[in-house]
Amino acid sequence: MSAFVLVPGFWLGAWAWRDVTSLLRAGGHDVHPLTLTGLADRSHLAGPDVDLATHTADIVRLIEAEDLRDVILVGHSGGGMPVAQAADRIPERIARVVYVDSGPLPDGVAQFDVNPPEEQKRLRALIGDGHLLPPPAWESEEDPQNYVGLDASTLAMLRARTTPQPLRTATDPVRISGRQAVPNALIACTFPVEMVQEMIAQGHPFFAGLAGGDLYGLPTGHWPMFSEPTRLAELLDTIAG
Repeated sequence: MSAFVLVPGFWLGAWAWRDVTSLLRAGGHDVHPLTLTGLADRSHLAGPDVDLATHTADIVRLIEAEDLRDVILVGHSGGGMPVAQAADRIPERIARVVYVDSGPLPDGVAQFDVNPPEEQKRLRALIGDGHLLPPPAWESEEDPQNYVGLDASTLAMLRARTTPQPLRTATDPVRISGRQAVPNALIACTFPVEMVQEMIAQGHPFFAGLAGGDLYGLPTGHWPMFSEPTRLAELLDTIAG
């Protein structure tokens, strides 16, 4: 049995892991899906001061409060940033970090920085003077590659249940001390493992942190907890050993 902490990506809450949680628990694992501050059932806490440090503290406090050890810490998409920071804060409690269609950004880089300049400009215009990043429209034609495997009912559910993301969790840079390395793994969904291997070999900053980690392919869209929950749970079980 392993202890899993499941951290969702932007706009999602613990509810997004429901199917994966059930499957892992059926396999005998101790599973803790987490809703980060300001999202889903905690959306009433989405004030302008909620930042990447807040989300990192959410993860650290859960692990410490539950006295979890040898944790398999899973971060999907934008959840990879607070997961990386949490593992850096309490490495003695983490057995492995698993990035699901995500990765460890370099120290000093924010999620917002990954967007090309024109997309940053569009998002800034959309946000205005606010402190929340609105969820996407969840229309299949707007992003067909990332939405692979999401049927009409799933997209309707996402339109109904996703909540705006506290902006500073996207614009704050990741801060990693690197004092103690924690083993990691990647489950790549929207890009082939071979491409990741090539980028690692080239020293690409967005993939360099995965050097020496275990790489797994799960060809599907960017939200495998909805499109391939059984296969995702199987891979997480395999990674836990």
